[in-house]
Amino acid sequence: MMLLLRNVSKMQRIFEHARKSNRKNKNAILSISDISKSFGGVKAVNKCSFEVKENTITSLIGPNGAGKTTVFNIISGLAKPDAGAIRLEKKNIAGMPSYRIAQSGISRTFQLTKVFRNLSVRDNMLIAKKTNDEEIKKVLKGVYFEKSLDTIASELSYGQQRLLEIARALLMPHKLLMLDEPTAGVNPRIRQELRAILKNLRKEGKTILLIEHDMEFVMDISDRVIVLNEGRVLREGRPKDIVKDKRVLEAYLGK
Repeated sequence: MMLLLRNVSKMQRIFEHARKSNRKNKNAILSISDISKSFGGVKAVNKCSFEVKENTITSLIGPNGAGKTTVFNIISGLAKPDAGAIRLEKKNIAGMPSYRIAQSGISRTFQLTKVFRNLSVRDNMLIAKKTNDEEIKKVLKGVYFEKSLDTIASELSYGQQRLLEIARALLMPHKLLMLDEPTAGVNPRIRQELRAILKNLRKEGKTILLIEHDMEFVMDISDRVIVLNEGRVLREGRPKDIVKDKRVLEAYLGK
């Protein structure tokens, strides 16, 4: 009997270890495989491959012209790849219209803030999802947005418009949130708020892929960093490993 109990206890420990390991080895929500895109004979993206794990913040960095925004546009359906596959979970979304990709579970913002300036905060949010004021206020509170729902978007500062755009992307049902340079053009206070917002979203189980040029910001919030150069993945890994890589310094910082 004692031998049986010891065996049962041993098996319980094995299963508990396996359960914890599965939590650490997160599944890939997004898988990019050998995508390529040319414009007028110039290869903006060249056989680019990477994955985004669930419940992580992954940052896409690289020098100007590295292909970051083109990759974002291909993923979200604003551009069609010449070749390659893009899987959102198990679904191949490569080449699908942008509205179908959005319906499949990808929500994004843009480098230049895109809010409807002649509409109220409420109406801007309702474009993402038909809902009630209570839910809208809850999402806005999560991004430290304090203006009234009746405020016209043109009356907001640039930083407040950025927060509104992120809130709208969050309100839209999604599996993956894509942010294109969220800190671009905002003041230091908004930048600090964005840092806290993204960390809170990760705690809530969100999966985020972002393009960002603020390296201090990237290294602080990212679980994984992917470095693009000339349309290819030059290096990927933990932030502390990326900053030590000589190839990254040469490509990104010109050293």
